[in-house]
Amino acid sequence: QVQLVESGGGLVEPGGSLRLSCAGSGFTFSRFHMSWYRQAPEKERELVAMITSAGSSTNYADSVKGRFTISRDNAKNTVSLEMNSLKPEDTAVYYCNAVYHGILTTAYWGQGTQVTVTS
Repeated sequence: QVQLVESGGGLVEPGGSLRLSCAGSGFTFSRFHMSWYRQAPEKERELVAMITSAGSSTNYADSVKGRFTISRDNAKNTVSLEMNSLKPEDTAVYYCNAVYHGILTTAYWGQGTQVTVTS
């Protein structure tokens, strides 16, 4: 059974920090590129950060560059998102995503974790 389980969301004041984690199971984690997406109320889901399967390359949305850092530990089947200097506009449900581009593209999603940035 494939699972992606996010944790670490919560309520934080502007300028604060949070660390999100996502634990994968039921699939070969090290073969999958991992990403964090977010969806704010009444907005479309957007890509926040991506890390390649071996962790050799990362990519970030312009809105989070310099503030967020994605990392992974293939030995522990986890991917993390370190979020610093949080802003109210970072408020959203954050989703973990795993994708493998083989003959067919395979994608899995977590259930999401709420991040709320407010004073």
